[in-house]
Amino acid sequence: MKNYLDSINVPGIEELKMDVDLTNPEISLTVDRERALAEGVSSAQIGSAIRTSLFGREVSKIKEGNDEYKIQLRNNELQRKSLVDLLNTKVSFFDMARGFKSIPIINLVKVDYTSTLGSVIRKDYKRAITLTSNVLQGYTPTGVNQVLAQDIGNFKKKPDNVSITQTGEGKQQAETGAFLGKALVIALMIILLILVLQFNSISKSVIILTEIVFSIIGVLLGFALTGMTISVVMTGIGIVGLAGIVVKNGILVIEFSDELRSRGLRTREAVIQAGKTRIIPVMLTALAAILGFLPIAFGFNINFITLFSDLNPHIFFGGDSVVFWKPLSWTIIFGLAFAFFMTLLMVPGMYLIAERLRRPMRNMFGGKWISFLGIPPLTLIFIPLMVVAMVRHNWNVKRRRKKFKSNPKVNEAFIGSWL
Repeated sequence: MKNYLDSINVPGIEELKMDVDLTNPEISLTVDRERALAEGVSSAQIGSAIRTSLFGREVSKIKEGNDEYKIQLRNNELQRKSLVDLLNTKVSFFDMARGFKSIPIINLVKVDYTSTLGSVIRKDYKRAITLTSNVLQGYTPTGVNQVLAQDIGNFKKKPDNVSITQTGEGKQQAETGAFLGKALVIALMIILLILVLQFNSISKSVIILTEIVFSIIGVLLGFALTGMTISVVMTGIGIVGLAGIVVKNGILVIEFSDELRSRGLRTREAVIQAGKTRIIPVMLTALAAILGFLPIAFGFNINFITLFSDLNPHIFFGGDSVVFWKPLSWTIIFGLAFAFFMTLLMVPGMYLIAERLRRPMRNMFGGKWISFLGIPPLTLIFIPLMVVAMVRHNWNVKRRRKKFKSNPKVNEAFIGSWL
């Protein structure tokens, strides 16, 4: 696999390295069982002699006061590092027929010079070899991993009992992205519940939540137009934080529209007046947040210690912290800038459509349950039903217009479309 990836020169990879040394030199001693059997020596005796020479064997203990020390018997350092001395080590034993005997190890084993693994690494009780590499400047780990995934899929020399998976930073980003996705969904559900309790209306709550969708669109557009790199962690946290800010803007407009309608204004006039009145607080909120995040986004640094001691602030742009905070800052800036215009355009328009569709939809489908279909992902069902209601409503308008065409007592407010 390593040779295959090296041969295709995947862009962005500095150098592939393995965490296992496949060329570690090894001296293999294989017991000559026929010779050992003829001499009356067992494999255990040969192994014990080699182990005693290299690692030692506890032969006794010495006690001094309350302290006890082990006495280890083994070859000295020069003999341990000499293969000739090790092989000339004698295995001593007592033979019932021949008495006490000593046989050199070289006469009982076969020596083979080979290479083996430096170590065996396991993950989940399975042997594993990990290929790692740094990413060159100008490339992102996410982009390199996507290319590697395609190349690994084209690798045809993999045995059936071997599995190849991508881990490292790509796996961590996937796990973090999944966690942030769940956190965002849970946050949206909690916000929706609170809004429903506050407004006692599903449609108004869904309209306010759509601002979060528009802000995410603004974030993606901003990163796409500027060519910045999206960080899964910091951009995700920025989107979760952005949800709380943009929801407040939608609440200001819709709540004031309801207040104006309760004073007697028609829906259209109430929405227009609410947009005019609430544009200032919405704009101030967005500008305050955007201007507050701009120094962090650009990496604006001031040394306050030298500013007060030497009157030299040492102002500079950049630094290590910019890499960490830049994605989060630009996420909130792009999202707020785009959501500001959506607050003044899309939210009032959706509010007007929802209020005018409520009566025809409930009359046609018989009940308030139809409002619950406005909650994503049920919106995909709600939109076709909304189109059907609009078509039927327009057909009823034409039918009334045709029926009461010659009746001068019937006014246009009864005949015309309430939409």
